[in-house]
Amino acid sequence: METTTTSSTLIDREAGEAQRVFCWRLDVLERAGYPADDAGLLATSTHVDLHLATYLRERGCPPETALRILL
Repeated sequence: METTTTSSTLIDREAGEAQRVFCWRLDVLERAGYPADDAGLLATSTHVDLHLATYLRERGCPPETALRILL
């Protein structure tokens, strides 16, 4: 039996993967101590280095300052 993959199936898979990545990033950022709104903004900004974002908070950087650095 042959299965076919349509472009809409691929788009659905990519959208699902993007949503999973967003949720994972959001969780990591909230655990690092970012308020929900800030974590959401950073999670959608894929150019933001997640390791740097968590490092800044671990070192005591206030969320507002970290946002200015990261964005």
